[in-house]
Amino acid sequence: MPYCKAGSPSEPFPLRMKKKPKPKAKYDVCVVGGAGHVGAPLSIVLAQKGLRTLIYDISRPALDTLAAGRLPFIEEGGEPMLREVLAAGALGFSANPADIAGIPHVILTVGTPVDEFHNPVVRALTDCIDALLPHLSDDQVLILRSTVFPGVTNFLDGYLEARGRRPLLAFCPERVVQGKAIKESQSLVQMVSGTTPAAEESAAKLFSKIAKKIVRMRPMEAEFAKLFCNAYRYVQFAVANQFYMLADSAGLDYARIREGLMEDYPRMRDLPGAGFAAGPCLFKDTLQLVAFSENKFNLAVSAVQVNEGLPAYLTSRLREKYPLKKMTVGLLGMAFKADSDDARSSLSYKLKKHLTLHAKAVLTTDPLVTGDSELRPLAEVVRRSDLLVLCTPHSAYAGLDLKKKPVFDIWNFLK
Repeated sequence: MPYCKAGSPSEPFPLRMKKKPKPKAKYDVCVVGGAGHVGAPLSIVLAQKGLRTLIYDISRPALDTLAAGRLPFIEEGGEPMLREVLAAGALGFSANPADIAGIPHVILTVGTPVDEFHNPVVRALTDCIDALLPHLSDDQVLILRSTVFPGVTNFLDGYLEARGRRPLLAFCPERVVQGKAIKESQSLVQMVSGTTPAAEESAAKLFSKIAKKIVRMRPMEAEFAKLFCNAYRYVQFAVANQFYMLADSAGLDYARIREGLMEDYPRMRDLPGAGFAAGPCLFKDTLQLVAFSENKFNLAVSAVQVNEGLPAYLTSRLREKYPLKKMTVGLLGMAFKADSDDARSSLSYKLKKHLTLHAKAVLTTDPLVTGDSELRPLAEVVRRSDLLVLCTPHSAYAGLDLKKKPVFDIWNFLK
């Protein structure tokens, strides 16, 4: 295209063209894995705070469920808020990774699980990044939300650079209780870290829209902080379960001892009751610290042995007290914790495996868990069982008529 100076048509000059503004993205933030236990509540809260939010997930059934105004799992206060943001048009859904292109903030709810050898699996995260890579650009902010092995944030920074991408990278872990994420993501302090000051600042600005307070850390500090939170809880539960086994082997009631020692004695207010300590986070995150320490985190190793060994201990005690070979045992509650529908890593299933070897039959029931074809209605399990074991203290079991069947209740829930 020829150009000329004003007043001298024969002399070309460079025309100063106005740079076209970049078109504004349809969404402010995308949550990858946004249909899961971590991603869905966060997406709903972000949308409720006025941020146009895209949920990206490979599970189309879960996306369809959310788009219909229902949650695929139990989340306190979740569905009314979900329907509110859907009505406002603040929430979108996609199973196409290309749709993340141009969205300013991309939050990954993929972490590092552990394999059968109890080692962290970084590939779970890099596989996700590889799928997104063609659609990521350097002007986006990539935020890790789920628990990762120490050093993974910085590793991922190098991984992206080696593949020609330099988005701002941050790690901002969630610390919510499953089932209460809507409430706690807005009431708890949010840890924020970034591989650069710009990444940290961008993540802090985003989360300041939903969290009551921001605390800034370096990436590896935040990674350890999240793992320390879960490992500490897991060790606490192991102490309580070890105390239970010590008291029980002496013919004493741990719940009675605990109640007495805690009365008007605040220094023991954090001592938990006995019970199964499992689920998708506590066990896994404790093992990540064990792996990082090259198996020298002896306290955590012992905690794993205690908590994971509790089903075997209970089976042994039941065999001492009852003629199991002649009895049908009914297990009440198969979720990993009370009032949850999540059965992932639940020790109820580990107890079921142990008892199957020793009892005439084992029946299972749960008022909330779905997807297990072997679950039976509560009334049937109570009627057919000779012995009942309370595995998960769901509130639905309070005041339950157990037809005078003997009940083994480690939680002391049924009193």
